[in-house]
Amino acid sequence: MIAPDTSPRGAGIPNESAAWDFGVGAGFYVDATQEPWSKHFRMYSYVRDELRETVLTNLAIDGERLGIFGHSMGGHGALMIALRNPEIFRSVSAFAPIAAPSRCPWGVKAFTGYLGEDRGAWQQYDSSELVARASHRFAEGILIDQGLSDQFLAEQLNPDVFEAACRAAGQPLTLRRHEGYDHGYYFIQSFIEDHLAHHAKVLFG
Repeated sequence: MIAPDTSPRGAGIPNESAAWDFGVGAGFYVDATQEPWSKHFRMYSYVRDELRETVLTNLAIDGERLGIFGHSMGGHGALMIALRNPEIFRSVSAFAPIAAPSRCPWGVKAFTGYLGEDRGAWQQYDSSELVARASHRFAEGILIDQGLSDQFLAEQLNPDVFEAACRAAGQPLTLRRHEGYDHGYYFIQSFIEDHLAHHAKVLFG
């Protein structure tokens, strides 16, 4: 299991730490096109290319059997990166992902700051938009767990939007909703074994 950071560190961009949901606190796994972020904030390419190549070069890992998963913003990253690169990542799952970032305050703030005002440019990083027009299907399904006591569910996460997009596109999806669970790490701890089993089944049979 390899856990990348959420954003570049030490770039020295003015006010890069001013907000917890932007800058060093939240890179959103996009390749920024707007100054001053575009030089360093290229987390999409980092995960897809640089990190993957570093791992495959230095560890005994089968590059033909890779999965990706994440939580919250990382869940957005996992879904989006997998949907854009099914030839690289064969399995995908997420905990409480930001599943339609173009439609929520977190995503609008991040995409505007990193990508500019053109919403057409946002679609390449929005999982609900990507799955709707994807030519590839993850035949063994995408697994998502969502807590129903999650304080961000109503305004930020939009799992129903992603669920509807998957249904329309014929993408198998298991979206499990859990009473009494919030957005925190005890939620992840409770269901991480299921996610590991999901990836193991897809990658190793």
